[in-house]
Amino acid sequence: MDSFITPPIVDPAFWRGKRVVVTGGSGFIGSHLVERLLPFCGKIVVPTRQVGIPRHLKHLANDVELVHGDLKDARVAEAVCARADVMMCLAAVVGGIEYNNAHHASILRDNLAAFISCMEAARKQGVGRVLVCSSACVYPRHCQLPTPESDGFVDRPEPTNEGYGWAKRMEEFLGDAYAKEYGMSVAVARPYNAYGPRDDFDPKTSHVIPALIRKAFAADTNQLAVWGSGKQSRSFLYVTDFVDGLIRVCERATDAQPTNVGADEETTIGDVARLVVEYSGTGKTLEFDITKPEGQPRRHCDTTRLESLFDFRTRVKLRDGLRLAVQYYREEVLACA
Repeated sequence: MDSFITPPIVDPAFWRGKRVVVTGGSGFIGSHLVERLLPFCGKIVVPTRQVGIPRHLKHLANDVELVHGDLKDARVAEAVCARADVMMCLAAVVGGIEYNNAHHASILRDNLAAFISCMEAARKQGVGRVLVCSSACVYPRHCQLPTPESDGFVDRPEPTNEGYGWAKRMEEFLGDAYAKEYGMSVAVARPYNAYGPRDDFDPKTSHVIPALIRKAFAADTNQLAVWGSGKQSRSFLYVTDFVDGLIRVCERATDAQPTNVGADEETTIGDVARLVVEYSGTGKTLEFDITKPEGQPRRHCDTTRLESLFDFRTRVKLRDGLRLAVQYYREEVLACA
């Protein structure tokens, strides 16, 4: 399935001839980023712990350079960064609300260990530009709405995502500190909730949209269980808008200050569930389970900095993106099960 419903937003002159490292490049978001950038770069290097060719990169196997190993190993990180012009740090250990809430320690530990290893390797190898991919999970439970970047270190991160939120806060801090102490060129993007083709549909780790899509097609019940009241809201970001936003921030950022990457579009989980049922055609009725955690009560991205300093706006509306996500699950996941 072709998920590229919009052409890439890329400055060819920035990427021409560059050797670009994409950590996390074999995953959901990273593979889309590799695909978007590949026509414009000299070479893209993707580190991976997977044996063989990662599933999301099989169609690009002859065009990317895979480096097998664990980025927490300094030797692997330095090998990956050798001769690199740009490193885009997307590698992350994260799951849905239930997984995150049960793994605060390991999520914080594993994300920081890999990131610290990569930043030090980039410093030693003289990488010209580093993109830190943070997350809206840095924000506190009761933040301003729409949420400006200035709320990123206010109070503690939302409790159900606290381990991941602190990891991303520390990645932002370390990126800024490396820029100040070592003169490195660092850009920081703070994206909102991603969804789209190649998402994680594993019931143990999936986020809300893939979880709802999976439940919509489940054959064992006519009910679609929605965690919480359904009144909690998010600013969802279709995957191609996500990676185009990262590309734009990486190209144009002049300092290590964070920039929200998201849509100025707030939608309740209940409304998302209703759309998923509509597009799946399964006719299920929604069942709200208020015994389950909801996470942050509301999320609404403040896009002021993204639009004014980076001239970037998202292009895929939630309805269009959800249709593609449901179509992908039907054609690429169910059909191959």
